[in-house]
Amino acid sequence: MPIKDQIKNLAKKLVEEHPDAATLRALVRARKPAAIHFRDDGIVPNNPRFPVLLYRGAVNLKSRRFPPEVIIDTLFDTNGWGRSWRDTVYDFVHYHSQVHEVMGVARGTASVECGGIKGRILRLKAGDVLVLPAGTGHRLIESSRDFGVVGAYPQDGTYDECTDMRERPDAVKRIAKVRKPKTDPVLGRGGALLTSWRTARPRS
Repeated sequence: MPIKDQIKNLAKKLVEEHPDAATLRALVRARKPAAIHFRDDGIVPNNPRFPVLLYRGAVNLKSRRFPPEVIIDTLFDTNGWGRSWRDTVYDFVHYHSQVHEVMGVARGTASVECGGIKGRILRLKAGDVLVLPAGTGHRLIESSRDFGVVGAYPQDGTYDECTDMRERPDAVKRIAKVRKPKTDPVLGRGGALLTSWRTARPRS
């Protein structure tokens, strides 16, 4: 999301009550994510090294004390994924060439296409977390009226938004330079991302 949306969310976070570390740990479920590889489809580069990670039901959002957006936002921030925003997902194909992105579903359900129009439609619901490596095309196909996500980014990387084929040659070069994050947005330094992305190899 644009910087203005991140600033708006930061102002909101400053006045919110957040769960402490012990409470947060109790709300996180240690799930093994599904790893989904997407090839370059000629339009969307996707990522040749790192798979998309889908954590199903990773966060228990039934707390009466904290809103679901606050729980997910705090979780990501605690694990070193910041510059967060709260909204929906754009309904046009786009990708980020200079940064990885995580999205946690706080409310409702949705069908999100990943990997471009030749990719795969994932059905998401509250509590699911989707980690998109740089270059992964994504867009909203349909959603419930109350659908809402929290998005965030690792410390390294610069937000950008690619939608034009003319950007593709330079975007591919930028994607190759985006480093692996130091932490998993759901499980921190012990998370599956570190293992899954470390062992990932370019796909022919």
